[in-house]
Amino acid sequence: MKAVQVIRPFQMRIADLPDPELTESRNVLIKITSGGICGSDIQIWNGTNSLASYPRVIGHEFGGMVVDVRPRRNSETDTGKQNTGAHGSGIHPGDLVSVDPVLSCGRCFACRTGHPNVCASLQVMGVHCQGGFSEYMAVPEENVHKFHTSFPPELVSLTEPYSIRTQVSERAGLSSGDQVLVMGCGPIGLTVLQAAKAKGASVIMSDLIPQRLDHARQLGADAVLHAQDPDFQQKLFQYTGQEGIPVVVDTACTPATLEESVRLASPAGKVICLGLKNQPSAISMADITKKELSILGSRLNNRRFEQVIRHLEDGSFTPQKLVTHRFHYTEIQDAFQLIIEHPESTLKVILSFS
Repeated sequence: MKAVQVIRPFQMRIADLPDPELTESRNVLIKITSGGICGSDIQIWNGTNSLASYPRVIGHEFGGMVVDVRPRRNSETDTGKQNTGAHGSGIHPGDLVSVDPVLSCGRCFACRTGHPNVCASLQVMGVHCQGGFSEYMAVPEENVHKFHTSFPPELVSLTEPYSIRTQVSERAGLSSGDQVLVMGCGPIGLTVLQAAKAKGASVIMSDLIPQRLDHARQLGADAVLHAQDPDFQQKLFQYTGQEGIPVVVDTACTPATLEESVRLASPAGKVICLGLKNQPSAISMADITKKELSILGSRLNNRRFEQVIRHLEDGSFTPQKLVTHRFHYTEIQDAFQLIIEHPESTLKVILSFS
């Protein structure tokens, strides 16, 4: 089969690899129909993703059609998993599915307490192990989630980024009447905007790129602010009655934006951090203690795929509004170049594996 493989930083190829075989642990074979390019894929390509090893078939946003399912032995158990049994979950050949890329052990403290997304031995497909930018992939059944209605196959890969936003919403405990600042108007930031609006919150979006602020406005943002506006804090505090912002979601993910998040948060506020950079931030403990802030990490998703698929199918989530470009997987170099050189015009770029 063909697959997109990063051999080492800045060296990517369309590789000929053996077709995947079904095993007891990877018992569902999927013909991939689409994949979504994430910033972390580009970071693996340019060598700035500290979690990845090489060579690596990239891609953690993907889905397709089930080709085959291998029943598991009755003696096997799936402690802590989402589904059990090859046919118990209702996964059959011909099903349109999305794949949760999170692989967890089910036994460590995090897994036992309901946080498999931060498992002590966590692996993410396309980062720590082989990903989904390939013609076929064999995956564990508990990671396979079925669409129940007619849905565009090219959009199934967007289940994963919407699961990120759903995780953020749950971590923040968003509810009606909340005031939220989302820093960054990329695909994740815009999905968080949609999640917060669905909860009845009012949302301010910030970014460095005017065109992305326009996207946020079109998707329902109550206000937008350029991140380098000299009156940024004054305008934000005017919007919130001089109290600061109750919920700050940092999807820009730099040391500086985390510092700013803490400064801008209101007393008793929450800061939601999505970044994975190793550089430290210069945050004063006094800012945290005096305001009694809650600073919460939000990583990947914690079994959110079924919830996301329900919202995709009933139209609550609108992934088509995020897709700006489409490429065949063999054109991935062109897709990467477009994203890097023209962030103002690209949101979600979709790869076709037809």
